[in-house]
Amino acid sequence: MTRANTDSARTRAADAAATPALTCTNLSKRFDDRLVVDDVGFDVAAGETYGLLGPNGAGKTTTISMICALLKRNSGSVVVNGYDLDQQPAKAKATLGYVPQDLAIYPDLSGAENLGFFGRLQGLRGRNLQRRVEEVLETVGLSDRARDRAEEYSGGMKRRLNIGIGLLHEPRLLILDEPTVGVDPQSRDSILSSVGELGASGIGVLYTTHYMEEAERLCDRVGIIDRGRLVAEGTRRELVDLVGEHDWIRLSVDGRPDRVVSRLQDLPQVVTITADDHDISLEVTDGHHVLPAVIEAAATDGDRVIGVELVEPDLESVFLHLTGRALRD
Repeated sequence: MTRANTDSARTRAADAAATPALTCTNLSKRFDDRLVVDDVGFDVAAGETYGLLGPNGAGKTTTISMICALLKRNSGSVVVNGYDLDQQPAKAKATLGYVPQDLAIYPDLSGAENLGFFGRLQGLRGRNLQRRVEEVLETVGLSDRARDRAEEYSGGMKRRLNIGIGLLHEPRLLILDEPTVGVDPQSRDSILSSVGELGASGIGVLYTTHYMEEAERLCDRVGIIDRGRLVAEGTRRELVDLVGEHDWIRLSVDGRPDRVVSRLQDLPQVVTITADDHDISLEVTDGHHVLPAVIEAAATDGDRVIGVELVEPDLESVFLHLTGRALRD
């Protein structure tokens, strides 16, 4: 390859990384007189895992169905990897992979045969198809069961095969609609590990869930959707800061608690401090950063810290604060 061709390839790669995997704006959907998605908009960057978090019935599936052009929008726009879904639908869909809640596999075909069938539907042929089948089987952890019929798979293996089908054509945006519903904890962990690797590989991932722990484990940013509206979005830290939640540091000390409290209350990040005998609780801003200073201030003048616990607000508390109800209400 010449230097000019190499530079051109690098430029195209840089442009692809700079182009958002998804930009959707002002999405709305009505069913008769019921507004189920109300002016929803967000971006997903290349290589980012974006979580759409909300209870069942919040509008998550309706939103992604509009993004995938499975449902007609009442309003709004969708751009996938730089291609407008209305003006360039074929190009937009070619860069998008969709994994629905319902399994879309043939139980009487093997895992490899399922992938081969759907690969041909996506336009893959010959050695390229065989290469992608083998790569996808490796990605979803099914290489050792490739020749077994899908009906013999566990629920989690079927879910992983379902994800693999969405990856065959090497999409730059993968949309997963609650892919861990109804699977056992071990299979869920395997699926989450696979999804985490996809984001690290540079694929933009849009992940819908009503499991708080999945969003916290996987997602770079989270959009909280409730009753069809996107009520907030950001990193976990940004969402916690948005609603004014603070971290807590709990110390157990060996020494004189009154002296420890006197030193700790002078730290600027400490909001409140209480002591119960040798147990001290501090409400602080940005607990991870202030923790070393807290320990250093506490463990002087002969006083010792013998136990430390950092408690950070989770997305459950953020959701409750924003919506006035628990996620699974």
